[in-house]
Amino acid sequence: MEPILELKNYQAHFYTRRGIVKAVDGISFKVHPGETLGIVGESGSGKSVTHLSYLRLLPSPPLRIVGGEVRFKGKNILTLPDRQLRDLRGKSIAMIFQEPMTSLNPYMKIGAQLIEPLLIHTVMNKKDAWKKAIAALERVGIPNAEPAMNRYPHEFSGGMRQRVMIAMALTTDPAVLIADEPTTALDVTVQAQILDLLRDIQKDTGMAVVLITHDLGVVAGLADRVVVMYAGHVFEEGSAEDIFYRSAHPYTLALLKSTPRIDVPQGALPVIPGMPPDLSRLGKGCPFYERCGYHMDVCVTEFPTSHQFGPEHESFCYLERPPQ
Repeated sequence: MEPILELKNYQAHFYTRRGIVKAVDGISFKVHPGETLGIVGESGSGKSVTHLSYLRLLPSPPLRIVGGEVRFKGKNILTLPDRQLRDLRGKSIAMIFQEPMTSLNPYMKIGAQLIEPLLIHTVMNKKDAWKKAIAALERVGIPNAEPAMNRYPHEFSGGMRQRVMIAMALTTDPAVLIADEPTTALDVTVQAQILDLLRDIQKDTGMAVVLITHDLGVVAGLADRVVVMYAGHVFEEGSAEDIFYRSAHPYTLALLKSTPRIDVPQGALPVIPGMPPDLSRLGKGCPFYERCGYHMDVCVTEFPTSHQFGPEHESFCYLERPPQ
């Protein structure tokens, strides 16, 4: 099956007074129709910037796309004029943003915000768009959907606002949904409801989902494949089973070990020593070497080569497989 979305050696840098910040530095991965791809890593690893940049949702300057390709249905969208990308963005590729309270306009009622994508991207009139927006709210489990259309964002709870964001993203029936931290700041019960909702909608529509999160538990429950990012690079990629049970990169192992578990006895929770590197001062070597317990001399001077552990499992590290 051909991928619906594919990134090839994609690079997006910020040109600042302090220097060039290599936020995304040569990453490659693909997403297939009906698949959920989880992208994990610490804050600042480039997970969100990757997608915000190629959708041109970040100011340029300082952002500049310096290399690579981003193909949607085989077409490189980096070469599209702004108008054509606007037609694609929000219709074929939709995004659930990280914090619904800052993504929803506090001065506009929910209904006006929900029908806006339909009025822009379809030939619907306002009456038909209103009906479809009500149906979308009902689909995501918001009770009394019709009266809810006339309420403001602050009148909803955090979980309800997140449902509104999902409904807004899905009104245009996108082929790819990018969910950026869709469960952040939600309690565990609401998190489970949101994830079940995404899973059910994906099953009904067959859309591809890119799930950006730092929560490995969310990824374990939803993702088919996982990409582990650090300092603007892909460090490991594989099926969810490969990443969780056959991890090959020291950074992936460190992330897994620093996640609390209830199925095994644990003492003090392990932490990854140090801090993520300054992306404007990266050397030629592995950006993780200072925090890695297995680094070698070559890690300081050269970025690691790839180790292939299967048709879909790849790790970028000089150590073929660290002790588990």
